[in-house]
Amino acid sequence: MEQEKKLYTLLVYSENIAGILNQITAVFTRRQVNIESLNVSASSIEGVHKYTITAWSDESQITKITKQIEKKIDVVKANFFTDDQLFIRETGLYKLSTQSVLDNPEVSRVIRRHDASITEVNPTYVIVMKNGKTEDILSLFDALNDFGCVLQYTRSGRIAVTRSTQEQVSEFLEQRERGR
Repeated sequence: MEQEKKLYTLLVYSENIAGILNQITAVFTRRQVNIESLNVSASSIEGVHKYTITAWSDESQITKITKQIEKKIDVVKANFFTDDQLFIRETGLYKLSTQSVLDNPEVSRVIRRHDASITEVNPTYVIVMKNGKTEDILSLFDALNDFGCVLQYTRSGRIAVTRSTQEQVSEFLEQRERGR
């Protein structure tokens, strides 16, 4: 019986070593799992980077991927989560035709209703930014696209923190320090 595919978010912590991103993404490639989004940044722990990776998979496969990633020498910790276990945000940027925005006041009302902000205006284009959940970012895109005024659109990858009070990697690093 094949398990149902869900969107999982992996939080991977690693030392800041060149080539580790390639090693991590290769695990997905070998298992023929497409990465939906990828965000890499410094973590709250000095010298440790955090990778936030989303992928559609079933629990069995995502468990295997997570274990394979954690085996990499420079990976400190890897865990997978479902959306209800995380606090998740993204940013959407929308480049709109200035003339379309000026000609149709409803465009500005949609921007305000979606709690987005206009960050730049010039004679050619208007830049709108929206922070929030993925579905909110997509909803604003759909609403603006209905007006035919979208010149460009992009979303950031997810950023996420667990709903627990402490990052799981912190506990792991504390245990590693006590073991030395």
